[in-house]
Amino acid sequence: MPRTARQDAMPSSSRRTDAAVAAAAALVGFGNSWVKPSNGLLTGAPTVTVAVLSGAVGLLLWWRHKRTVVIGWLVVICHLLLFTPTALAIALYTVGSTYPNRWRLLAWFAGVGCLSDAGALWLGGAWDFRGAAYSLALVVGPLVVGYAVALRRDLAAAAQTELATREREHVLLVEQARVNERSRIARDMHDVVAHRVGHIVLLAAALRVGAGRADQKVADDAEQIRHEGRRALEELRAILGVLTPDRADRPTPRTPHGGAGDLDDLVRSARRAGLHAVLSVEGEPGRLPTLVQQALYRTLQESLTNAAKYAPGAEVGIELRCGPDTVDLTVSNGPASGPPADELPSGGNGLLGLNERASLLGGELTAGPHGEGFRVELHLPLAPPGTE
Repeated sequence: MPRTARQDAMPSSSRRTDAAVAAAAALVGFGNSWVKPSNGLLTGAPTVTVAVLSGAVGLLLWWRHKRTVVIGWLVVICHLLLFTPTALAIALYTVGSTYPNRWRLLAWFAGVGCLSDAGALWLGGAWDFRGAAYSLALVVGPLVVGYAVALRRDLAAAAQTELATREREHVLLVEQARVNERSRIARDMHDVVAHRVGHIVLLAAALRVGAGRADQKVADDAEQIRHEGRRALEELRAILGVLTPDRADRPTPRTPHGGAGDLDDLVRSARRAGLHAVLSVEGEPGRLPTLVQQALYRTLQESLTNAAKYAPGAEVGIELRCGPDTVDLTVSNGPASGPPADELPSGGNGLLGLNERASLLGGELTAGPHGEGFRVELHLPLAPPGTE
C-alpha cells in the first residue's frame, strides 16, 4: 500500500532533514540557473526570474513526503521549463522509496522524466549521445536507488516481524511446557502423596474406633491425626487446583487453610505434639491482607514443625505484633527435652520457600541459632506488592 503519512506527524528530526534538503536544492537550483541562463530558454524569462523559480522548485521538496506524487509531477514539469536536475533527482528518489510496489507509477515517472530531461537538454543545445545517457541516469538512477532503499527497509521490517513472531511462539512453547510439567507434578502428587495421606486418615479413623474404646488418650490422638490428615488433604487438593487450573470438569478448589484465624489451631497442634508453645498477639491480625496472613501462617507452621522435629518438648515463644505499617512474627524455641525425631524426613526447602515468599511481599525473613535454641523472625510491610 502507498505510504502517505502526513508531514506534521513525522518526527522533528525528519522535518529538519526535509527542510535542509529543500534549502540545499533551492540554493543549487538558484545558482545553476544563474550561472547558465540557457536553462530558461523554453520560458523566455529573464535569468533572475528563472533562477528564482528554480529555487522555488527546490523549496517544493519540503512537502515531498506529504504529497509525494504531486510534488514529483510538479518537479518533472518544472525541470522541462527550468532545468532543475538536483530537485528532479531528489523527487524521483522519494517516489521510488515511497511506492516500491506500484510498478506502473514508477514506469510513468521514468518515461515522462526521461522525456522532460531530454527536452530540457535539447532546448539547451546539449542533446547528443552523452546527453541521452545523462538523461537516463538522472531519471532512472534515483528511482532505482529509492526502490532499493525501500526494498531493504521492507525486508528489515519483515525480518523484525518474523523475529517477533518466533519469539512469541517460543514464549508460548515454554508456557505450554510449564503447564504440562505442572500437570505432571499434580498427577504425581495426587497419585502418591494424596493417596498416602488419605490412607493415614483412614487408619487413624480405624484406630479411633478400635483401640480408642479401651484408651481415651489413644482415641484423642487418633482423632487429632485424622483431623490433621483431612486438613492436609484439603490443602493438597487446593494446591493441585492451582497447578491444573485448566481442568473445566473440576469444581473450583477451596481456599486452603492459612489465615490469621488458624494460628491458634497451629499452636494447639504443637502442644499436642509435645511442645510448650505460647502465643502472644498484639493488634488485630484478622484485618491484615490475605497474602500477609498466609505468610504468617506458613512461617509459624514451618517453625513449629522444625521445633517439633529437632527440639521435641522444647518451650516455644510466639510473638505476633501488628503495627500500623508493618507486622512482625518471632518464633523462638529453647533446647530439646527429648531425642530429636530422626524418623521424620527433611527436604531442607522449608525456610528457603518462606524466604522467597517474604521477598515477594517486600519483607524479610531471618532464621538461625539463638542461645541454645533457634529463632525465626519475619518482618512484612502491610502494603506488599500485589495486595492492593
